Amino acid sequence: MAHVAEAHTDHPSSLDISKFGMWLFLASEVMFFAGFIAAYIVLRTADRGEVFSHGQHGLNKMLAALNTAILIFSSFTMVMAVHNSKQGNLAKLRQNLILTILCGFGFMVIKFIEYKAKFDLGHGPGFDLFYATYFTLTGFHGLHVLAGMIALGIVLANAGKFTPQYNTPVEVTGLYWHLVDLVWIFLFPILYLI
Repeated sequence: MAHVAEAHTDHPSSLDISKFGMWLFLASEVMFFAGFIAAYIVLRTADRGEVFSHGQHGLNKMLAALNTAILIFSSFTMVMAVHNSKQGNLAKLRQNLILTILCGFGFMVIKFIEYKAKFDLGHGPGFDLFYATYFTLTGFHGLHVLAGMIALGIVLANAGKFTPQYNTPVEVTGLYWHLVDLVWIFLFPILYLI
């Protein structure tokens, strides 16, 4: 008996459940980072600008700005990847997923350079309260970037399975990646500029 392969399609209910589940997860991630950011603001306010101000002056604003530009560009490539999946353009989908992953890799390399410079000066997480919060916030964010890169790699490995009718994994991974980018958009000014 011959087997006919059926094209995988997103059924409206499965699409809604997947997206709803991702939005719930993203809401929990927003609360996670909001708690850390609120704690940072409270600690910085209570510090009266001494430890935190001194620590902030030791950060490399140019590298952080470059990382911001990289993540903003990665949001564009992720939007294009989602668009390509909806259009059924698998070659462009793969290209934009690779670019997004490379942006994540670039972000992590720059963050490593920043961390190394701090550790070389003896300014690790235990140096003072500023660096404890700096490494906590940027470290957790970096773990989320890494998780996003892994998820993007899985989507890339399965790119041949996506069609205009079935692209939910691309969409929900894109939602996660945009959250990672958005969190950095808040962390950058809070840690480096204000």
